[in-house]
Amino acid sequence: MDTHVETAGILDRPYEVLAPAAQTVPLVFSSPHSGRSYPPDFVAASRLDPLTLRRSEDSFVDEIFAAAPSLGAPLLKALFPRAFVDPNREPYELDPSMFDGALPDFANTGSPRVAAGLGTIARVVCNGAEIYDRKLSAGEALARIDTFYRPYHGALGSLLDATADRFGLALLIDCHSMPSVGGPMDKDPGLRRVDFVLGDCHGASCAPALTDAVAAFLKDEGYVVTRNAPYAGGFTTRHYGRPGDGLHALQIEINRALYMDEASYERKPYFAALAGHMRALVEALTRFDWRALKADGHGA
Repeated sequence: MDTHVETAGILDRPYEVLAPAAQTVPLVFSSPHSGRSYPPDFVAASRLDPLTLRRSEDSFVDEIFAAAPSLGAPLLKALFPRAFVDPNREPYELDPSMFDGALPDFANTGSPRVAAGLGTIARVVCNGAEIYDRKLSAGEALARIDTFYRPYHGALGSLLDATADRFGLALLIDCHSMPSVGGPMDKDPGLRRVDFVLGDCHGASCAPALTDAVAAFLKDEGYVVTRNAPYAGGFTTRHYGRPGDGLHALQIEINRALYMDEASYERKPYFAALAGHMRALVEALTRFDWRALKADGHGA
């Protein structure tokens, strides 16, 4: 059973960019929820054991897409865990009931994510278990955002800006995994899920041709694929996906039961095959006709 969590070095390095020797395609990959370096103070303050704390992880997703740099595209991965700070939220989606002291006036305290306990600083992990047995200080929340969230998005924004400057457009693939059954905080509680969910904010964050291409590839490999349900795309997809400006963002959710035991966190034998298919997907995207997007008015 893989219950290990890492704690060393996180304060010095909240994220890592795996860069290609030379970026040859207008693709950027991100893995915001696969981090497993848990700050010791956070682990000590939690009422949950390490295994339960990991319920919110998109475990091993960075490994599943690890071939991207060798194919000419950078991969950004958060090293901090989602249960500590969630970079796929607005910077200040905060639940005032969690904190002692006043939050900034500009904090978004009424979003559906906050109501579900899954704001920028989460109240619960994805199975609904409460993380803390005490209130946090408002200053602690703001410090986490400044120390972890902002550097991650600074790196992501820089990668996308550099890509768009070089190629005239950029496509962000935001890589996630999902529990095989909808949880109590989800839109589909108790329902078994398909293999892949593609989220493009119902066509608003990504040119349909790109979503179509990814869906067709996955279906050809034998996977069951749906779009925008139960996940249409989080903050990252909505914030960075501006097709009219040549910036496209597509969220990919992979069913965890395909590649791991969800109770023990052990990789299944199929893990290698799935990673091979994701390598082939990246290769297929490197051959995509980006000029067609510009011709259709979806590029810069």
